[in-house]
Amino acid sequence: MTSPLTRSLNDLGLAAWFGGSLMGAVGLNGAAAQAEDPTERVRLATIGWHRWMPVQTLAMGTHVAAGAVLFADNTGRVVAQSGVGRTAGLKTILTGVAVASTAYAGLLGRGLRRKVRAAGATEPSGDTPPEVARRQRRLRRVQWVTPLVLAGVIVADAQLGEQQRPAAIASGVLDRVRPG
Repeated sequence: MTSPLTRSLNDLGLAAWFGGSLMGAVGLNGAAAQAEDPTERVRLATIGWHRWMPVQTLAMGTHVAAGAVLFADNTGRVVAQSGVGRTAGLKTILTGVAVASTAYAGLLGRGLRRKVRAAGATEPSGDTPPEVARRQRRLRRVQWVTPLVLAGVIVADAQLGEQQRPAAIASGVLDRVRPG
């Protein structure tokens, strides 16, 4: 039986990871674009993301580690109950995509730690050096991947929770053992 602490750590890690990535894309990057000095826009956003990185890493690690414990504790249901394996597999794939997109965004951001002229944190201007502009364009796209994919993880988690109801367990196990 999974402990409430493990479930809570899984949820808290996911909430911080999702909320931080969404706030960063909307709030931090949006606010940095408003800096009066165009040479400060990228630098300020990079400072903010760098400060958030340890929290993001802890949130991501907490969610993944607690999720692994939850999966191990529910292996019997994954095997015996129809639909649980599919939902758990989807959650695992989406979590992997979110880890990869978070890491990729961090790598792209590492190359932006200097003062350059830019329209915003992820929007180059005509004066932005080509390498920085290339990273910004990639970041503009990838900054939305993590929160969108994590929204899918939240939905999968909700579905897994519904599949733990006694009626769902009984129905899912019967579906698995019934012929045809």
